[in-house]
Amino acid sequence: MNVTAHPRAFPRPAPFMLALLALWSLLGIAVAFGFATAMQWQLAGIALAALLLIDFMLVWRAPTPQVERRLADTWPIGIERPVTLALETPQRAVTLDVFDLHPGGWSMQGLPRRLRLKRGEVASLDYYLRAKARGDFRFDGVQLRLHSPLRLWWHSRVAGEAQDVRVFPNFAPLAKFAMFSADQASRLVGAHLRRRRGEGTDFHQMREYRIGDSLRQIDWKATARARRLISREYQDEKNQQLVLLLDTGRRLLARDGELAHFDHVLDAALVVAYLALRQGDAVGLLASGGAGAWVPPRRGVGAIDELLRATYALQPQPVATDFLAAATDLSVRQRRRSLVMLVTNLRDEDMDDLLAAITMLRKRHLVCVASLREGSLDEALSQPVGDLSGAIRAGATAQYLDQRNAAHEALRNHGVMVLDVACDQLAASLVERYLAVKRDGLL
Repeated sequence: MNVTAHPRAFPRPAPFMLALLALWSLLGIAVAFGFATAMQWQLAGIALAALLLIDFMLVWRAPTPQVERRLADTWPIGIERPVTLALETPQRAVTLDVFDLHPGGWSMQGLPRRLRLKRGEVASLDYYLRAKARGDFRFDGVQLRLHSPLRLWWHSRVAGEAQDVRVFPNFAPLAKFAMFSADQASRLVGAHLRRRRGEGTDFHQMREYRIGDSLRQIDWKATARARRLISREYQDEKNQQLVLLLDTGRRLLARDGELAHFDHVLDAALVVAYLALRQGDAVGLLASGGAGAWVPPRRGVGAIDELLRATYALQPQPVATDFLAAATDLSVRQRRRSLVMLVTNLRDEDMDDLLAAITMLRKRHLVCVASLREGSLDEALSQPVGDLSGAIRAGATAQYLDQRNAAHEALRNHGVMVLDVACDQLAASLVERYLAVKRDGLL
């Protein structure tokens, strides 16, 4: 195991040493009152000083245990993951406390831990972390607090190597979805699948007639050759295109629970992208407003990796989003007709800019606007009103929601699909609308 060299601090007094010094001080008080002799106090002091010096040298010269940290290079945000620490002391037994220098702000369970290592023994311990933000992070090392043999000192050391990790949007559900069909995975998300209108637009296969098939499905030439009823089976058209247009401006800085709205947006975007890729469509992504990113539409489930790499470090910025600039950028980059899903937090003051942007996009694309609703708004309205400040808060909240609903209705009056959803419903709503567009043949 490789060990990175770290500067060594001096040992510090342990509680047991302070207790002995207190007892020696009490002996000095006893000398003052004639209950002990000065010689006894001096001899006790010399003996205590010798013990302190010997114990200091033993812990100072003790070798730093070797430490190896085992953890994944990539983490999903908001999901608890294990970290394993393997420790070994090759020369002599030691008692130590273990602290890991994990990224600040992460939730942690299982540390600190006290261990007694025998000579040559390798001990492993597990603890658990939950990342609360996306991006690049570093584990600086493992902090060890060595106890001296007589427990008079403890010595802080930092062992092991620094390690870098990347925290991605929550990709954990995607692994679960891989075991199910696209329709089953959609139901797992919570999407309510509507019955198909029609039979799809792409020819899939010829098969024997089944009760319930429409007469339009019957292929009369094939029926004549086979001398039994043969139906044509159709499926939803494949190789269509879905583009996720994500707002990275100030609207997405709001938080619901531990995660910002933008983290919920990325998680939901990955879910609908994965299911669209499973359906045979191509998926692209444009982030605009604060931080920007562009991923051209790609087919195949492997395209989800490209989306993860492009978005894991994206963070919303406290700036106003220019929707018209975003629409112009997308119109230049994406020439083929697509389903464009714009995810933002719509306010009434955004309407003029947003309507102009959507008008531009609708010349070529089918547009759906998903507007995130803060959970705190619904909670504020559900609270009982008992005083003037509560009444003012409830009135302001109701007025804000009325303005928000008016903005949504204005978009619907212009023929735009609008989703007004809370964070926990976003993934299901996006998947449900995507599948509805597919099944109704709107693209």
